[in-house]
Amino acid sequence: MLIRPRCASIADMEQRHTLHIVHSASRMRAELARTGFAMGHHCEIYASLDELLAGSPDAGTILIGSDAAADAVARMAQHGRWLPVVALDSDPAPERVVAAMRAGVLDFLALPLNSTALAASLQRIEQEVAAHGAARRRALAAWQRMSDLSPREREVLEWLARGCSNKVIARELTISPRTVEIHRANMMTKLGARHAAEAIRLRLEAEPAVRMRLVG
Repeated sequence: MLIRPRCASIADMEQRHTLHIVHSASRMRAELARTGFAMGHHCEIYASLDELLAGSPDAGTILIGSDAAADAVARMAQHGRWLPVVALDSDPAPERVVAAMRAGVLDFLALPLNSTALAASLQRIEQEVAAHGAARRRALAAWQRMSDLSPREREVLEWLARGCSNKVIARELTISPRTVEIHRANMMTKLGARHAAEAIRLRLEAEPAVRMRLVG
């Protein structure tokens, strides 16, 4: 559902953000939207995470209850997308904040939402996206390619990344060098890699997505 903001000046438009507001309570959705568009932002509201994902958003910031924030990060990743996620909670207990941050949530704000706190959060997120957003998207793209590999093809790639030859990999995996060649060829095809160095690069680019738990 789209909520249209008030008319904004050019100066306001330069600072305008798209806020994807997800909450099961209609009153809370309305309150959050009012705060957002009163600040000059574009707001879209959703009753659930499923509804948000069905809309396939590719830009903006997600504001969502802390109980669903980690799931939002993981499921966006499964759809091959990354958007900054801000968790919302009326009782932002330290353990909840820590768990959300470890899951890849970029910020955690208390309810009722304060416009000053939201403005500061969006400013921090802008800096985060500028510094890391492109890298995170590359990591997700690489992870998606990696997810197509069979367990054995992953093993071959892991040993290849350590600089091992086919003979060494065959010995470590207790298979024949010819079998290694077959797995290696299949792995290269699935990754769309033209040579071993490119396959290794994709494997390294995928590491942050796994390490930061951007994928489920």
